[in-house]
Amino acid sequence: MTKRIDILKTHVDVLTMEETMTVIENAIHNGQQLHHVAINAGKIVAMQHDETLRESVNAADVMNADGQAVVWASKFLGEPLPERVAGIDLMQNLVELAHNKGYKIYLLGAKQEIIEKMNAIYAEKYNDQLVVGYRNGYFNKAEEAQVAQEIANTNANMLFVAITSPKKENFLYAYKEVLKNVNFIMGVGGSFDVISGKTTRAPLWMQNIGIEWFYRFLQEPKRMWKRYLVGNTKFILLVLKARFRGN
Repeated sequence: MTKRIDILKTHVDVLTMEETMTVIENAIHNGQQLHHVAINAGKIVAMQHDETLRESVNAADVMNADGQAVVWASKFLGEPLPERVAGIDLMQNLVELAHNKGYKIYLLGAKQEIIEKMNAIYAEKYNDQLVVGYRNGYFNKAEEAQVAQEIANTNANMLFVAITSPKKENFLYAYKEVLKNVNFIMGVGGSFDVISGKTTRAPLWMQNIGIEWFYRFLQEPKRMWKRYLVGNTKFILLVLKARFRGN
C-alpha cells in the first residue's frame, strides 16, 4: 500500500514518477478507475478556505507533488517526499503508454484552437485513433452533466482535463461515477497550452530549483502576478506556521 503524508490540510502520496506510472498502469490493466490530483503550492493555499475544493482533492486515489515547493515543504516539515511528479510530465508519459498499449484518451479543456491543435499533434506523433474525443473547456455548470456523459460514451481509458482550479477538481469529483468506465481521470492545468506551443515551459534548471512559476509569471504577468507572488507568500507562511506552531 502506498504511503501517504498529510500536509497543510491535504494528502500527498510518497511516490516517484516511475512508481506513479506503475500504479496507474496496474489499475488500467485491472479495469479499475483512478482519480489523480496534482498538488502544488497554489492549490494548497486555496484549499485552506475552499472546503469544496478540499473535499474534491482529498477524495482522489493518487495525489502527487506537482510543485517543487511542495517537496521542499515536506522535507522542512519532517516527512520528505522523494521527488516532484510534474503533472505535464506524467500526462506525456501516460499518452506514450496509451499509444504503446492501445489505450484511448479524451482531451477536455483550453480554447477551441488549442484543443484542435492538441488532437492534430497527437495524431501526427502517434496515430489518429489515439484521441477518441476532445472538447474545449468553455461550458457552464448546467452543461457539466452532459459533457461528462459524452466523455463516458466514448469509452476512453484516460481523461485529461485542462481547466483552471477549482473547476477541474470539482468537475472530476462530482462526475467520477458518471465517468466510472474511464480508467484514469486527471486534471492537467495549463498543460495543453504548453504542449500546443501557445506558452513555453521553463528551462530544466529553473524547474529543478523550483522557480518554474517565475518563468510562467514573466510570460503572463498581468494574469499570474496574484496567483504566484501573493499565493507563494501565503504558502511560505503556512509552512512556517505548521513547522513552528503546529497546524
